[in-house]
Amino acid sequence: MTATSTLRARAGTDRPAYRSIDPATGQLVTEVPTATDTEAEEALTAAGTAFRDWRSRPIDERAAVAARVGELFAERADELAAIATQEMGKPVSEAREEAQFCAEIFGYFAEQGPALAADQALPTPHGTGRAVLQRRPVGVLLGIMPWNYPYYQVARFAAPNLVLGNTILLKHAESCPRAALALQQLMDDAGVPAGVYTNLFASHAQVADIIADPRVQGVSLTGSERAGAKVAEIAGRNLKKVVLELGGSDPYVVLDTDDVRESARTAFATRMGNTGQACNSNKRMIVMADLYDEFVAELTRQAEALTPGDPAEAAPGTFAPLSSRAAAEGLARQIRAAVDAGATLHAGGRLLEGPGAYLEPAVLTGITPDMAAHHEELFGPVAVVYRVADDAEALALANDTPYGLGGAVFSADPDRARRLAEGLDAGMAAVNAAEAEGAGMPFGGVKRSGYGRELGPLGMDEFVNKRLLYIND
Repeated sequence: MTATSTLRARAGTDRPAYRSIDPATGQLVTEVPTATDTEAEEALTAAGTAFRDWRSRPIDERAAVAARVGELFAERADELAAIATQEMGKPVSEAREEAQFCAEIFGYFAEQGPALAADQALPTPHGTGRAVLQRRPVGVLLGIMPWNYPYYQVARFAAPNLVLGNTILLKHAESCPRAALALQQLMDDAGVPAGVYTNLFASHAQVADIIADPRVQGVSLTGSERAGAKVAEIAGRNLKKVVLELGGSDPYVVLDTDDVRESARTAFATRMGNTGQACNSNKRMIVMADLYDEFVAELTRQAEALTPGDPAEAAPGTFAPLSSRAAAEGLARQIRAAVDAGATLHAGGRLLEGPGAYLEPAVLTGITPDMAAHHEELFGPVAVVYRVADDAEALALANDTPYGLGGAVFSADPDRARRLAEGLDAGMAAVNAAEAEGAGMPFGGVKRSGYGRELGPLGMDEFVNKRLLYIND
């Protein structure tokens, strides 16, 4: 049975809904039914049909459409922010910044994309003829996106591929239907042709069939290791390229500082970004022994000073809920398991009563390699701190993780910090900065953090046919 016929054969089965639940209140906001198999097939057909026209348009024309998408992200930043805040609890100021970053991303690829995709002359064997490396679109792509950055994750996948001439089916997280609909409306209003970008409220079974369908040429997933492994398995069986951006447990190494308390405050503020729900957050703080006690004490003061607040107001001194009650309960269990195994909880870690998803920001020390927390990703507002004696121990600990997304090293001596950063087993390393964030900065990891890159020049090079054209003249 073909993938298309499988979609049609299941029509009329159960249709679990995409549900938007406000994590601050636990109240249901919106419920959207999962697509029927007929709707999924129609979306796939439309994407395949649209590809033939979209790829034939001049790249400057596609870039102009992408530029308009970026402009609408900027114009609608407040509207989009309100949706993200209610849908996944993101502090409204951060949600606004996310929408504005999407404007930057689309602007970058609209401006730089034509040059990044330009033909490249190559030297020929024995100097005869002409050879050109061409970058051509490959076809329909499936994007499977998460809830933690409901706009940014889509933008960094969609922007370069729309400019390249690929068409996109977008399966968003089940908890973000309003964000998904707002993105579709934005694309439509920007002049993205029908079928070039299509939001699809697909089921997991439909996703598997879409990946297998011969009309689909690639898949990009940002999400959990479990989801990434399943998608990669299906794609592998069907010889489809995949880009995976999965979990992370990034090291944040502090070698020395002139102001320990300020360094700790910066580290804590970084960890609290998006309420700790970022793949490349500084989940493991590795601090030299002579700084450690004061550093932990300041982190504890910072955590204890926070009170639960409304993410729509994002008042200073407050913390926001996690994305869901289930997420908060899961993180609370991880914290309890670490403490039961011998770790020290200096602050927070308590799940607040009520239907909301509030978990007090926590500070944990004493994590050892025999504890699950040493190897797991703590996806939320938990600062884990390790004490080390020297640079060699810091580097060994930084690399003692199944993940390899990013890492940062801080020192008053940039050369010392760079030497350690050079040894990080990660896709991204920063010196005296938490990260290098920007539309032109490639994003991605190694090991169990996935493979492939998004953003920057490398973001144009994933789903593209790097075709050799040789002319013997």
